[in-house]
Amino acid sequence: QVQLVESGGGLVQAGGSLRLSCSASGTIFSINDMGWYRQAPGKQRELVASITSGGRTNYADSVKARFTISGDNAKNTVNLQMNSLKPEDTAVYYCHALIWGYNYWGQGTQVTVSS
Repeated sequence: QVQLVESGGGLVQAGGSLRLSCSASGTIFSINDMGWYRQAPGKQRELVASITSGGRTNYADSVKARFTISGDNAKNTVNLQMNSLKPEDTAVYYCHALIWGYNYWGQGTQVTVSS
C-alpha cells in the first residue's frame, strides 16, 4: 500500500509564494513519475507539473516560469515552489505518483490566492 501525504497549502495574496510538499510512503520499489494536479470548483482536474525519476519535468503552460517542481528519489518526495501566484491558481492541489503502472493520489491541499 502506498500513501501520499501533502503539506504546504494555504491562503496567500496575489503575487505571493507557497511551497507544496508531498511524501510517498509504503511499499515502494520504484517511482516512475511524481507530480501535482489541481482542481478548481466546477473544473476538471488538470496537470500542473510533473517530474520523472530521471529528472525530466513537464509544466502546464499557465504555470511555466512561475512554478518549479523538484524531487528527491531517495526520499520519495516531490515539491512544488509556486511564485507570482494569481487568483486563478486557486484550487485543491493533489500530489500524484505513478508507481509500476498504478496511479496514486494524495488527499489534496487547498491553495487560495486572494486578489
